[in-house]
Amino acid sequence: MTRAETKERNRRALLDAAFQVVSRDGYRARLDEIAERADLTTGAIYSLFGSKNGLVVALVADYLRPYYEEVEQAVPAGLDLLEAVNAFARYYRRSCDAPDAVSRLSLQITLLDMALHDPDLGSQLAMSIRSQENHLIALFTGRSHNGSTVTSQQAQRLTTALRALFVGLSQGVPLGLAPGADEQYFADTARALASEMSLVDHDADAS
Repeated sequence: MTRAETKERNRRALLDAAFQVVSRDGYRARLDEIAERADLTTGAIYSLFGSKNGLVVALVADYLRPYYEEVEQAVPAGLDLLEAVNAFARYYRRSCDAPDAVSRLSLQITLLDMALHDPDLGSQLAMSIRSQENHLIALFTGRSHNGSTVTSQQAQRLTTALRALFVGLSQGVPLGLAPGADEQYFADTARALASEMSLVDHDADAS
C-alpha cells in the first residue's frame, strides 16, 4: 500500500472504532480503547486528527456526509418547494426504519451530552453541522414557492425549522413516543410547516 492508502485505511479504522466507543461511552470514551479497536496507537489519533475533539468532529462529518448525499438524490431538481419538502420528509421517515437507526439515535444523544460537558467541542460540532447543513440550504434555494423563488436566507430559515421538527420526530419513532408518525405524517407535518411559516427575509423585514 502507498503511504496515502495506509493513512486513509488508518483514518477509516479509527473513525469506525470511534463510532462504537463514543456511541457507548460519550465524553468518557478513552482514546486508548479506540486505538486498540483500530489496531493502532493513540499516536495515530493525534497524528491524523490532532486531538480527541478533532476525532469526534471528524466522526460527525463522516457520519453526516453520506446522509446529505442521499438526501440530494431523494429530492430531485425541478420540484417546487413544497414538493421538495415532501420528498425530504419521506426520505427522513424511511431512515428511521434503517438497520442502524438506533445506533444513530444513540450517537446523536451522546454527542449532545459531550457538547454540554465540553463547550469547546460543542462549538466545533455546531460549526461542522452548520457546514453540512449548507447542502440542505442549497437544495431548497431557488425553488418556486407561492409565485416567487426561495432565497438562500429563506432556505436557511426553513432548514433550521425542519431540522428541529425531524430530530424530535425521529427520536420519538424508535422510542415508541410517536405513534402514527408514518411517512405520510412526516410529509404532511413538514409541508404544513413550510406552508405556514414566514419565509420573508430578515433584511426585507428590516426595510
